[in-house]
Amino acid sequence: MNNEVLWLIRLGLDAKLFTREQALVGLRKAAKSDGLMEFAQQLIDDSAVQDVGQLEEIAGNAMTRAASGPPPSNPLLDGELAAPHSASPPATGGTAPNNGGAPQFPFERIATLDDAALAEAMRQLLIETGKFGASDLHLSAGSRPFIRKHRALTPITDHVLQEDESLRLNTVLLAEHQKNIFLERRDYDLALALGPENRYRVNLMFHKWGPSGSYRMVPAGIPKLDDLGLRNLEAIRKLLSYHNGLILITGPVGAGKTTTLAAMVAELNEQREDHIITVEDPIEVVQLPKGCNVTQREVGPHTKSFFTALKGALREDPDVIVIGELRDLETIEMAISASETGHLVIGTMHTSDAATTLNRLLDVFPPAQQTQIRASVAESLRGVICQRLLPGTAGGLVVACEIMISNTAIQALIREGKTSGLRNVMETGLKEGMCVMENVVLELYTQQKISKETALINVSTRNVRYKIDPVVPSAPPAATAKK
Repeated sequence: MNNEVLWLIRLGLDAKLFTREQALVGLRKAAKSDGLMEFAQQLIDDSAVQDVGQLEEIAGNAMTRAASGPPPSNPLLDGELAAPHSASPPATGGTAPNNGGAPQFPFERIATLDDAALAEAMRQLLIETGKFGASDLHLSAGSRPFIRKHRALTPITDHVLQEDESLRLNTVLLAEHQKNIFLERRDYDLALALGPENRYRVNLMFHKWGPSGSYRMVPAGIPKLDDLGLRNLEAIRKLLSYHNGLILITGPVGAGKTTTLAAMVAELNEQREDHIITVEDPIEVVQLPKGCNVTQREVGPHTKSFFTALKGALREDPDVIVIGELRDLETIEMAISASETGHLVIGTMHTSDAATTLNRLLDVFPPAQQTQIRASVAESLRGVICQRLLPGTAGGLVVACEIMISNTAIQALIREGKTSGLRNVMETGLKEGMCVMENVVLELYTQQKISKETALINVSTRNVRYKIDPVVPSAPPAATAKK
């Protein structure tokens, strides 16, 4: 156990922030890591610590004191606590290693497993699902459990989950207060951590057949921008060089927005010495402080909503504000105001291209505010990065990325409400790093990175479709059907 963790335990116990037993449990669960931040996060995930701010303060103090060596002897750190924490509880009822095959689970024996055995089996199922390369695991009453890998859905058993089985599976890893929240609200979003290398974004809900859970695999490490397959990295890095303004990362669900956002925050964390505040629902990727001080807040446990967190952030001396999702008028209005008052604001939206993004951003405002808000957005917007993940011909997924960089012409179009002219400006802005989604899809097809079918699904204009296949109809099938 490293000195930072020892000091965190010593200081936390002295402050009565957590108990010796809670520290022991946290150490066992974080058995694969000796890191201070991983252990601290485990205490938070276990609800052992209620005052996250005090924990962050103690963690910083622990890092400072650790430079001078371990803490002095203390009876609370003797015996089991001072020993290596590699001895985790024995696995019972878990899944055998699948040697590269689809994850396995004793679904037929759920009723025979006690809670401890079922919890261990559930942990193993999640870990094996990640190792298999799947992006999602779904456990839903009235349905066979299935995974999503490279966009394709695959059942992992023929067993159809009953209502009581689904409820046990989807709540067995929750703390008691989390289970109560889910049963009361009937909807619940949370981040689940099974050690520092296995994190999951979880959505729990009820539907007509009973409880259901969706588990999104979160990458173990924070990827570098260079490794994401994005185009025109120089243009993206130029956006990150600004100290004020608004940057939007957009795309449909499952387009990799969270990964891109995490990589951008990590780059800022390494390149700057600023205060970064993130507001997420839930926290997926833990950002350890490097050059920057990173404050991560989660909607629910730490703040009531994105809007209240963003409103409070303006009084917390931030340099960079990261918003997990711009989803309502109040949040969008506050984000625009923050970007105008000397902060760099980065947010995500569920839109498919730059024009749609701007229309969605502006249309949430009432007509009386349109003139003013268009002027504000024209002035504050730095750029829009729209991305999609497309199935590749060599397996896996390929990133298609559209980039719009704000310039004088784009600002004029936004002020005048003529977003339909954005495409022409972006096509002539290649030297500034701009690119249009359909041209990127065409390029990926020309490079044989995606199939013809995939390319045609993702383009709609006649000339681009003709370049992909001259014999296909000039309009997408859906548009033809309407005629």
